[in-house]
Amino acid sequence: MARPIYVRFETPADIADKALQLVQVARETGRVRVGTNEVTKSSERAEAKLVVMAEDVDPVEILVHIPMLCEEKRIPYLYVGKKQRLGAAVGLSKSAASVAIVEPGEAKALLDELALAFQTLKK
Repeated sequence: MARPIYVRFETPADIADKALQLVQVARETGRVRVGTNEVTKSSERAEAKLVVMAEDVDPVEILVHIPMLCEEKRIPYLYVGKKQRLGAAVGLSKSAASVAIVEPGEAKALLDELALAFQTLKK
C-alpha cells in the first residue's frame, strides 16, 4: 500500500513505539493537545514541542497541512502506524489523527531523543 501524501518519511517501528510512549507519559505528567484542530493551533502558536500523526487517517486531507506547518515553525514530527494506537496512548477510547506534545513532563529526555531521531529521519 502506498503511503499517504502527508507522510514524508518512514518512521521505524522502534521510534514509533517510543513516540507512543512519549504521548502516554506526557499525558500523565505534562500537557498534550489532541486532534488536528488543536495540533494546528498549538503548532501555529509554536507551543508544540513535537507532533505525532497517524498514517492511516482517512481522508488524508485532514493532515496534509501539518508537516508543512511543523517545518515552518521548526517543530519535529513523527508518524505512528495506527490512529487507534495513538488514541489509546492519549487515553481515549476512540482514535486520534494527531497529537501535539506541549509539555513533556517526566518524558523530557525521551522528547529530546525523538527530536534528534526526527533530524536523522528527515534527511
